[in-house]
Amino acid sequence: MLAEPAPGMRPGPTNSLVDVAGLRVGHAHRVGGGYRTGTTVVLAPPEGVVAGVDVRGAAPGTRETELLDPRNLVERVHAVVLSGGSAYGLSAACGVMDQLADAGIGFPVAGGVVPIVPAAVIYDLGRGGDFRATPDAALGAAAYAAARTPAHEPPFPAPLPRRGGGADASSPGTAARHGGAARYATAPPTASGSVGAGAGAMAGGLAGGVGTASAVLPGGVTVAALAVVNAAGSVLDPAGATLAGVRYGLPGEFGHLRRPDPAEAGAWQPDKVTSFNTTIGVVATDLTLTKAQCGKLAGVAHDGLARAIRPAHTMVDGDTVFGLAACARPAPGPDGLQDVLAAAADVFSRAVAHAMLAATGREDAPAYLDVFPSVLGGDR
Repeated sequence: MLAEPAPGMRPGPTNSLVDVAGLRVGHAHRVGGGYRTGTTVVLAPPEGVVAGVDVRGAAPGTRETELLDPRNLVERVHAVVLSGGSAYGLSAACGVMDQLADAGIGFPVAGGVVPIVPAAVIYDLGRGGDFRATPDAALGAAAYAAARTPAHEPPFPAPLPRRGGGADASSPGTAARHGGAARYATAPPTASGSVGAGAGAMAGGLAGGVGTASAVLPGGVTVAALAVVNAAGSVLDPAGATLAGVRYGLPGEFGHLRRPDPAEAGAWQPDKVTSFNTTIGVVATDLTLTKAQCGKLAGVAHDGLARAIRPAHTMVDGDTVFGLAACARPAPGPDGLQDVLAAAADVFSRAVAHAMLAATGREDAPAYLDVFPSVLGGDR
């Protein structure tokens, strides 16, 4: 049974995070040569966005999350980095920070600016064959560049940029260890699937990935989410193997999907579920919110995570969600804030479902649609 959305609620123009005014998204990933990993950047306008965070997994890999405590100084962030590579992948945020600093964007201090770039990572080590083939500052810079690229320009493989280098510059450490020029690929800002930080993701034995969704409330307020689904738990409804997040879809969003054939559901017995995981993401609105309210927004998005993934927030997950307010609309009253919070949970569940539907299968992690082809009404 599908959950009933609020009357008049609809997806945004792209049904993605970039439906929130001012936000841009960039994906960069490497697959091959020992790699299966990537980085996703959520880029704020130059003035930044108000941010909060809620960390609920017991094994998080994060950067600058303490700064988002409402008791602390900085009000706005200039980007959020979501990355593969476990703790190694936090280096990707350094590349984004460098690019922002070169553009003069950041928290003003004597002598210059300090870009505020919180980050969180998933565990995908070794999924491309090389345990140490992880995102670095150069890949972070590539994701930043992708976010700055107009959405109509097609993605293409290219050498990894280096600060101060030209288009043919490569990351010295990465290229030295793996031979040849280090290369990456990008994806459109509205993409879901095995892109960016989700390139090496897995979820309950299936291929995971990046998913995104949005909702426009009856009054015109936008709420949107981007999730990197790499969960220890299952994304399937235990009664029939339907994706659990699908039940929160808006009218027409998942209407093309059928219930999986019972034979397919009975045959699915994943024999390789990884021991370290993490689902991370961003939920955002165009309203004006305080840091504390952004933290609440992130916390309610975890409810959506837990509706779509079972179990969530385990000892081997580092589940982390950032809440962002673009402040393009006035601050809401109590009722308006409650409507946004309710939408935030649903939109995160929908983002998880989109990640699974768009993921690309591989030898060690089949795609959901490969295991359950009857969902689309036939064989694949």
